[in-house]
Amino acid sequence: MTSKISKSGIQIVFVTFITIVMMQLCTAELFTALSDMEELLETEAVLINNLEAYVEAQEQKLNFLRRRINEYQREHDEAARDISTYISNPINAYLLTKRLTSDWSIVEQVMSHDLASEFLENVTMHRNFMKFPSEEDLNGAAVALTRLQDTYNLDTAAIARGELNGIKYSSQMSSHDCFEMGRQAYLNSDFYHTLLWMNEAMARLNNNNNTSTNNEPALVPKADILEYLAFSVFKQGDIRSALEMTNELLTISPNHDRAVGNKAFYEKELAKEIEMKADKMLRGDDGSPELNDGPQKIGVVDPKVYTTEERKQYEKLCRGEIVRDGKLLAQLKCRYVTNKSAFLKIAPLKLEEASLKPYIVVYHDVIYDREIELIKQMAKPRFRRATVQNHKTGELEIATYRISKSAWLKDTDDDIIRNIGVRVEDMTGLTVSTAEELQVVNYGIGGHYEPHFDFARPEETNAFARLGTGNRIATVLFYMSDVAQGGATVFPHLNVALWPRKGTAAFWLNLHKDGVGDYSTRHAACPVLTGSKWVSNKWLHEKGQEFLLPCDHEPDHPVSELNTQ
Repeated sequence: MTSKISKSGIQIVFVTFITIVMMQLCTAELFTALSDMEELLETEAVLINNLEAYVEAQEQKLNFLRRRINEYQREHDEAARDISTYISNPINAYLLTKRLTSDWSIVEQVMSHDLASEFLENVTMHRNFMKFPSEEDLNGAAVALTRLQDTYNLDTAAIARGELNGIKYSSQMSSHDCFEMGRQAYLNSDFYHTLLWMNEAMARLNNNNNTSTNNEPALVPKADILEYLAFSVFKQGDIRSALEMTNELLTISPNHDRAVGNKAFYEKELAKEIEMKADKMLRGDDGSPELNDGPQKIGVVDPKVYTTEERKQYEKLCRGEIVRDGKLLAQLKCRYVTNKSAFLKIAPLKLEEASLKPYIVVYHDVIYDREIELIKQMAKPRFRRATVQNHKTGELEIATYRISKSAWLKDTDDDIIRNIGVRVEDMTGLTVSTAEELQVVNYGIGGHYEPHFDFARPEETNAFARLGTGNRIATVLFYMSDVAQGGATVFPHLNVALWPRKGTAAFWLNLHKDGVGDYSTRHAACPVLTGSKWVSNKWLHEKGQEFLLPCDHEPDHPVSELNTQ
C-alpha cells in the first residue's frame, strides 16, 4: 500500500532541470520587446503543466483518503450494530487493531505529506532559471497600456472588455485585473489613471456581485478599491469626495487603521478649505469654485522632450486624424528609379514620395521575407534594452520615452547583412563605408520612441565622437513587419505619417547641404497598439560622402530656422 502511494498516488512531475539550468539567465524588461513576450507563453505552459500535476496529485491523495473513509465507515457501522458480537470475533478484533495501527499510520502519512512544497520548489526553479516577469515588467506593461489609452483615446471600459478601437482582441479583464492597473498607476504617482482603473475595478466588482451565482470571495475587497480612490481624488483636489469614500470604507471595515487616520486628515483639510472660502467671501469673493474640465493628468511634460503642441500633433498623427493638404499631396509622385546605378537599370526600385521638403521617400519591396527572418534570428540573442544618447556626456542610457529592444549586426556576420548595405547604397547614392552597423529593433508592449532627432545638435558635442565619422547625414529605416494597429513613423512638424508595411524602407536626409541639422526631420515612432513591430536602421555619416553629396557654402534653408529650435 505504501509503495503504491509514494510512486503513483502522489507522484511529482518534474521538468528536466538540466535543460532549464543551461538556459541563459536574463534580467527584467521583458515588456520592452514582444519577441521576449513570446517566450513567456512557453514559461506559462510549463507552469500550467506543473499546476495540473499538482491538482492531479491532490485528487489522487483525496481519492485514496475517501476510499479509506468508506471502508472504515462500513466496518464501523457493522460493528456498531452489535459491538460485543463484533469484537468477540477474533478476525474482526485483528482487523480493528490493524486498522488503528498499520492502516491509520499510512493514512496519517498521506494526510501529513505536503504536496505543495514540492510543487512550489518546482515553480521557484522556473522563476530562477527561466524568463520570468519581474515587478518592473508588470509596471512597464501597465504604463504601456495607459500610454496606448492616452495616445489613441481609448475608453477604459472598452479596454477592460478586451476591445481596442472597437475590435475585440482578448477576453475581458476582471475586477482584479483593473485593480492592478490602478495600483501600478498609483505606484507611479499617476493619480489620473489610478482613478480611471479603480473606478472600472469598482464597476466590475459591483456587477459581479449583482450577477454572480456562486459565493466565491472577491479577489479584491471593495474597501481596498475605495482606499485608493479616496487618496487619488484627494490628490486631484477633491477633498469632499475623498472623505465620502473614506466614510463608505469605514462602514465596510470600521477598524481599518489607515482609513481612520485618513478620515481625520481629510476632515482637517476640508475644514481648511471651507475656512479659505469663507475668507474669500469676506474679501468680496463669492467663494465659488473655479471652473475646470474635471480631473487633470498629474505631472508636467518635459519641455526638452517635446512641447505640448507637438505632443498633440504627434498623437493626432498616430491616430490618423490629420489629413494632408490636397494640393501638397498632388505634387507627390510614385515612380521607378535607377539612381544612376548600373544594377538598378535592370531592376529599378519602386519609389513613393512622402515629402518634398525635406525630401522623404518610401521604397517598396526592398527587403525580402528570407532576409527578414534571418535578421530576426540573428538579432534575438543579442537584444538589449534600446538606449538614447545623453546630450551632455555622449554616453548611452535607457529612457522611458524609448521602449524597445535592439541589436547591432555587422556586415561580416552574414552575406545578407552585407547585401543590405549594398542595397542602401543603391537606394541613397551614398556610401555605407562609414555607416553604423545595422540596428535591429523590436518594440514591446505599447512600444514607442517619442519625438527625437537622428542627428546630433550643436550642444551635443560628444555625440558620435568615438566614431570619428561626423554627424548622421541620412537615415534608412526598413520595416520588417506589418502592424495591425498603430506603430506609424510620424513627423509632427510636417504632418507626415509613414505606416509600417513589411518589405518597405523609408529614407531621408538629416542634414542640410551646409551640414546643419534639418530640424523639420524631427520624428517619432507611435506606440504599437496591436501587433509586433520589427524595424532595422542604417544610419549614414558625413565622412566619405564629400563627392557623393557635396557640401554647399550657401545655406539651402532659412537662417532663422536655427534660432527657433
